[in-house]
Amino acid sequence: MFPSRSKMKVKILNWHAVASWTWDAQDETCGICRMAFDGCCPDCKYPGDDCPLIWGACNHSFHLHCILKWVNSQTSQPHCPMCRREWQFKAWEQRRRGFQLETPGQC
Repeated sequence: MFPSRSKMKVKILNWHAVASWTWDAQDETCGICRMAFDGCCPDCKYPGDDCPLIWGACNHSFHLHCILKWVNSQTSQPHCPMCRREWQFKAWEQRRRGFQLETPGQC
């Protein structure tokens, strides 16, 4: 027979947590900087929350810093650098991340 649970004692001496993550994007690289999404953009030292991906209404995704530079460099209405459609940030991504992004000329 097995001893009752109250008599069993386990002592964990040491443990190492391991985690991995991936972005849910169609492409593996940013269309602006050509760096892998599992890495980070040229403006960041480390990948992760400081360098999130941002999706457009056209479903193309880019590093946050890359697309903000692109949008701010456009003199007229910004367009997606991949498909040239009018650039709009995907609404559900803004709500999920809890911040608002503004494009030039947007009220």
